[in-house]
Amino acid sequence: MPEITEHAPNTFCWPELLTTDIAAARRFYHALLGWDFVENPVGEGRVYVMAQVRGKNAGAMYQLGDEQRKQGIPPHWLQYVSVASVEETAARAKARGARVIVEPMDVFDVGRMAVLTDPQGATFALWQPIKHIGAQLAGEPGASCWNELYTRDRDGSGAFYTNVFDWASDSANIGDTRYTIFTVEGRPAAGMLEIKPEWGELPTMWMVYFAVADCSAAAKIVSSSGGQVFAPPTDLPGIGRFAVVCDPQGASFGILASANPAA
Repeated sequence: MPEITEHAPNTFCWPELLTTDIAAARRFYHALLGWDFVENPVGEGRVYVMAQVRGKNAGAMYQLGDEQRKQGIPPHWLQYVSVASVEETAARAKARGARVIVEPMDVFDVGRMAVLTDPQGATFALWQPIKHIGAQLAGEPGASCWNELYTRDRDGSGAFYTNVFDWASDSANIGDTRYTIFTVEGRPAAGMLEIKPEWGELPTMWMVYFAVADCSAAAKIVSSSGGQVFAPPTDLPGIGRFAVVCDPQGASFGILASANPAA
């Protein structure tokens, strides 16, 4: 698949893992997604680890600090949305009920970022690129391929994101599930579905999906490598085969083998 050289504004651009055991996370994701890693020191003995596929950046991970652990922040995947202006987008989100967790700030000379929680409780991040655009690959095995919002307030979440990111939306029934597709200039940007009572205490959250060549084989690697399979491999006609899993530290994500893999 061709290398990505830029991400359109208001589209997801970067998945980042916050974990309690970065060494174990590296072993797990190397076994599952074939990732290689490049370490980038970021001061005070901390390292920001780039995950790569074919030498191209696909995501990153870093170790949760003591203060973050004391705050009860669990291991999780954080998804970044590329924007033209972090300040303007953060202000627009705040005006619509979002909470700004990390105020707009410079990340060295590579970009500007902010971290927010939407009115329903899902956390996401903003990225204004300078030297670092985000992921250089998407859709091929080992790279992210989709982002999906689980919410308990479909109407409220839909109104928030369509206003903040100028997303259009369209909903349709997939089986007994009402599924919403958000689009940017006619291109799919993300999905949304409402949390069902039988899913238990699942929090409102953004879920990142990574592409795999074989979903069933990947799910077996998850289990054999100390992770868990929450939703077993399931076929989506015309789309592919997916599963929802988590790594050994508890960060959840999806895996998807596309029915129409990109060349």
